[in-house]
Amino acid sequence: MVRKSNSSRTQGQSAKGEQKGKIHEFPSPKGKRSQPKPPFPPQHQPKPGLEGKMQPRPKYEAPRYRGSEKLKDKVALVTGGDSGIGRAVAVLYAREGADVAIIYLPEEQSDAQETREAIEKEGRTALLIPGDVSDPDFCRWAVDQVVDELGKLDILVNNAAFQQHQESIEELSEEQWDKTFRTNIYGYFHMAKAALKHMKSGSAIVNTGSITGLQGNKQLLDYASTKGAIHAFTKSLAENLVERGIRVNCVAPGPVWTPLNIADKPPEQAGQHGKKVPYERPAQPEEVAPAYVFFASEADSSYITGELLTLLGGETRAA
Repeated sequence: MVRKSNSSRTQGQSAKGEQKGKIHEFPSPKGKRSQPKPPFPPQHQPKPGLEGKMQPRPKYEAPRYRGSEKLKDKVALVTGGDSGIGRAVAVLYAREGADVAIIYLPEEQSDAQETREAIEKEGRTALLIPGDVSDPDFCRWAVDQVVDELGKLDILVNNAAFQQHQESIEELSEEQWDKTFRTNIYGYFHMAKAALKHMKSGSAIVNTGSITGLQGNKQLLDYASTKGAIHAFTKSLAENLVERGIRVNCVAPGPVWTPLNIADKPPEQAGQHGKKVPYERPAQPEEVAPAYVFFASEADSSYITGELLTLLGGETRAA
């Protein structure tokens, strides 16, 4: 009687074991990426502030994020896309296969150029449109430019914002109140109204809200009020557009390391930005941007509209 060798079975088991190991392999500890914590160097810039001058530089490249063509051949328009959250969103949209246009203030040109280079590094087309979203004529013109240059418009990200702390309501001028509302909520309205003329079923609008719009902020009366309005605008517009197959959602972050806060706070306070949340640091833009991909992607959120997603660094107070 000849005894069969069991070497083939042993090899098969070994291969199966190796395959199983690969399927269930946990990320290597070397893959972890630490994020900077306050105190940061005291710093302040005149408005609107430039990301290129911040220390440390905000992180937007998201090296651990792997694109999977969720937005292949889509066209996106991101307001406030030169820096901060807007820049990180523009880069991830490009990584997911979209061409991206960004709107920014003319004085932010140097930041916008860096964003253009980052989009093009992902192999996609970037379109730079300087201007002010508080002007309805500009909003209509900007949308027309996107469609003329890139052929269509599938995704609108309303993200541009103005913020200025004031200690009391007596110190909050009517001029500031008006500027904040015209930028933060009127701008969202003007951009959405202009964009919808070109959007079809499957398109998406993603708005940037804020934790301040849910729990208030005693030094940001006007800013927090506009963010609360953005949350309601999101839900109402979602209901208005659901039969047209256009989804509208909102990302509401806590503190994020962007020029918005460096240009608003005194140097010492800016250096402590985000210290009070449980994570004891602000979010980096690259940590917030995937939420915008989620809401823009039909593969991820085709059944989701009118929702508000909070990103609060461990806080759980938002309803």
